[in-house]
Amino acid sequence: MPYSKLLAPINNFLKVPTPASWLEEAKAEKNLPVLLIDHLICELKAAQSAMFMIRKYAVDKAGSDALLAWLQPFEAFIYKREGDWRLLAAKNKLTKSVVPKSSSPYGQNLIDKMVLLIKEELHHFYQVLEVMDEYGVEYRSITPCRYAKGMLTHVKTFEPDALIDKLIVGAFIEARSCERFAMLAPHLDKRLGDFYLSLLRSEARHYQDYLTLAKEIAGPDQSDKVESRVAYFADIEASLITSEDSDFKFHSGVPKIAMN
Repeated sequence: MPYSKLLAPINNFLKVPTPASWLEEAKAEKNLPVLLIDHLICELKAAQSAMFMIRKYAVDKAGSDALLAWLQPFEAFIYKREGDWRLLAAKNKLTKSVVPKSSSPYGQNLIDKMVLLIKEELHHFYQVLEVMDEYGVEYRSITPCRYAKGMLTHVKTFEPDALIDKLIVGAFIEARSCERFAMLAPHLDKRLGDFYLSLLRSEARHYQDYLTLAKEIAGPDQSDKVESRVAYFADIEASLITSEDSDFKFHSGVPKIAMN
């Protein structure tokens, strides 16, 4: 497999592979609209999560306002159905430089990695809209998947442990996305399969960036603690992936029909 080297650390990081029953559902043509819409929302939520971390932990109010202005057209399209999606590509830019606040010991590292991640996630958001347009899939509101919330509810409530946990959860989301894109791509038509394969390198890098930040913020003397939290969330993530799930989405668990 041409991407085996890229996927090896991803597969080692994830405790369990995606169940075959999920892949069978994902291959079904009837499920393409919900997969694309959910993928679109996932790209926006990934950008929002990264931006929240920068705003909460790294920048002052002026920087926070600049970041919110960057995201606003994308959020308006999804939540208010405002604007023309074809114009969003031109809006994927941060109009002001973002400077870390002096009280943040890891602000610059967080900004450097997360700003790049946000740009890429919003670019992918636009690319999914292009694919949806080509395949005649109209955006509609759908229920949120249990996956991310199922991990975030276990995040610690005190700092810096809360930030470290959020970064670890981000790593799992990116890793699982990468694994599923690679798994699903060969079973789709060439246009969509090639698109999913084109996302693998950025998803794999995002997973590494999240983990690297978690380790840097924890400090070298806390590496065992980080590994312990990774193992903790690996168990939670594995349970979400391998347990029955009645709501089929890109990150959902075993389809309920497959359990009957």
